[in-house]
Amino acid sequence: MQTFLVTGGAGFIGSNFIRLLLDECDDAFVVNVDLLTYAADPCNLAGVEGDGRYAFVRADARDASAMAGVFSRFAPDVVIHFAAESHVDRSIAHPLLFQETNVGATVALLEAARSHWERGGGFRDGCMFVHVSTDEVYGDLPLEPVRPTASRASTSSACAPCPWDVDAFCEDASLRPRSPYAASKASAEMFVRSYGETYGLPAVVVRCSNNYGPHQHEEKLIPKAIACALSGEPFPLYGSGANVRDWLYVKDCCRGILAAMRYGRAGEAYNLAGGCAMANLQLIDALRAALRDASAGRLALGIEHVADRPGHDRRYAMNGEKAAAELGWRPEMPFADGLRTTVAWYLRRYFGEA
Repeated sequence: MQTFLVTGGAGFIGSNFIRLLLDECDDAFVVNVDLLTYAADPCNLAGVEGDGRYAFVRADARDASAMAGVFSRFAPDVVIHFAAESHVDRSIAHPLLFQETNVGATVALLEAARSHWERGGGFRDGCMFVHVSTDEVYGDLPLEPVRPTASRASTSSACAPCPWDVDAFCEDASLRPRSPYAASKASAEMFVRSYGETYGLPAVVVRCSNNYGPHQHEEKLIPKAIACALSGEPFPLYGSGANVRDWLYVKDCCRGILAAMRYGRAGEAYNLAGGCAMANLQLIDALRAALRDASAGRLALGIEHVADRPGHDRRYAMNGEKAAAELGWRPEMPFADGLRTTVAWYLRRYFGEA
């Protein structure tokens, strides 16, 4: 049996990943380390607690002593590191917290892994550190993308005829973070890379585009907009709403992380790109339609344009060809289907049925 240490497993992506891991790996034992801060919810793992292949440890991943204790107690083979502060607005208001959490926790885990996995000048077989990062580390791009030639066009995306723009970031692009959140994630990545280069620690980095789906905290765009529709309040939309994000259904993201864990090459980074880019205003229009359909026209979503976020990134775009070639991974959930599933989940929760 393999033991997997998942940090931040009571959060949005982490809880979805734990469910997928237990579903797909019969020989998996999962240790979930989570401090249960505001964005975590034990209900995200309802039904998992009784599984004999699951253990929960409430601890702060920044606490090097606590992480060393977890390693000593459970001897994990693989670390999947989700735990992080992730909301850009909060990072603008509290940058020091993001540095302490996103960088500090990563270094504490790397040290624990190095101490417990080292064997006679190398590392024991089968160990791997999987660091979950973000497309925001690359910085932004102009709003008008550079489109590929016809020969490069692909129909694999469920959202657009061609998922990868010519100017989309590949994994070897320079990191140019523009927010304190993005800077903290880029810094954490550099520590992961340094532990591979300096000590030989087997590690991979996955950079995910904007996730959406069930169990996401309501500070994020889609659940916040749904909450506004349910309360009859307008959604506060930054600036003109022209900023572009690339959307990836959470279960597709978790499949990509699992693929990186299984097939990724130590020392490499992999883009998990949704290939489904749209302006925020376009997303709101799609969400309006999904809410209208799910509620038989009872729910309407209004918007209120508010002052733009400082340093608001214009457009994110990643090239996902490396993940497809090396990991055998591509997103599968069509955006319209994923959005309908997401809206239905939140409506069930709101009406007490989930």
